[in-house]
Amino acid sequence: MSQASASTASPPSFDAGRVRQDFPILDREVRGRRLAYLDNAATTQKPRVVLDVLTRYYTEHNANIHRGVHYLSEAATQAHEAARLTAQQFLNARQTREMIFTRNATEGINLVAQSFGRRHIGKGDEVVITGMEHHSNIVPWQLLCEQTGAVLRVVPIADDGELIWEEFERLVGSRTKLVAAVHLSNSLGTVNPVSRIVELAHQHGAAVLIDGAQAAYHFPVDVQALDCDFYVATGHKLYGPTGIGLLYGKAAHLEEMPPYQGGGDMISSVTFEKTTYNEIPYKFEAGTPHIAGAIGLGAAIKYLTGLGFDQVALHERELLAYATDALQQIPGLKLIGTAAEKASILSFAMEGIHPHDIGTILDRMGIAVRTGHHCAMPLVRSLGVAATVRASFYVYNTESEVDRLIEGTVEAIRYFRNDP
Repeated sequence: MSQASASTASPPSFDAGRVRQDFPILDREVRGRRLAYLDNAATTQKPRVVLDVLTRYYTEHNANIHRGVHYLSEAATQAHEAARLTAQQFLNARQTREMIFTRNATEGINLVAQSFGRRHIGKGDEVVITGMEHHSNIVPWQLLCEQTGAVLRVVPIADDGELIWEEFERLVGSRTKLVAAVHLSNSLGTVNPVSRIVELAHQHGAAVLIDGAQAAYHFPVDVQALDCDFYVATGHKLYGPTGIGLLYGKAAHLEEMPPYQGGGDMISSVTFEKTTYNEIPYKFEAGTPHIAGAIGLGAAIKYLTGLGFDQVALHERELLAYATDALQQIPGLKLIGTAAEKASILSFAMEGIHPHDIGTILDRMGIAVRTGHHCAMPLVRSLGVAATVRASFYVYNTESEVDRLIEGTVEAIRYFRNDP
């Protein structure tokens, strides 16, 4: 091939079959059928490279970090801090000290509520959230409002699962001290206009926290471009281990915020009379951290970025369109959440058949989906259903698995309606 023809050749198409080979669990059978894992919004499966990194840490480098002078401790510390650098680059934070390791996105939100919130939000102030939030982005603010006398305001959503922007503009005002909004709805797949949300909040002097637990593994996130004050993500949805998450915060905020917990690396010096605190980010990382989890998360981020977000996004869009069209052909089935901007999450309900019953039939066929309210009870109720079936697709899913989902759903309908 000539140099000219090589330079104009199209990039290779995405090969989900090859990617699947990186995930050992996808080879297993469930109830006598090949596993079709369509519950990625709950947690993603782990590639072999992450599993190998975890094994290697525990077999070769296991030690506590930061305070040891021996080889293993130094090696573990270097690997842990290298993972922090990887996380910084992943979210494009300005500095590594703006990246805090947490247990998950939920802990990151609670940290901001109890540290930033308790310092800056008082009686009569307002916190604004949206009607599509996960419980983890509702309850911490309810607790804060109970503690401080602040008021929680909720931006309603339309029937298609999109924010009603006029209501957002009406609710954010001079009393608003913080806006907390989900980047990508775990129940509906709606992608929110977070740049507009940040701009609106900042016009009124309010800080902004973006819940990126679902978003960060679907498309690139640039916290500097967003200009958000805080951004949270969770490792187990990023191909990483459970029990590890990320909190990004602007350094100016983190430096003036009080610690969330006490003990371990968060101290600089301790006497019975007074304790001085460590610099950020360590001020917010009390106790022995999830060292292996952080290292595993670093490996997971590198794996994800190595796939190429453009290719991942294209594959997900194609799967979403294919599954949406197929589900819409089933008589009586209602899609829940039809926003124009969506990620690869499909929720649906079937008149007269409980989602749990559909999920049970699908499980018997080796198909893993999620049923229920998806930790978003206010949202689901506002849409007029008690629960939904949620199928969520990711990089290793295929059209043949969507076909199995459709076949299984049709079979469930026949079973519960006693159709021949």
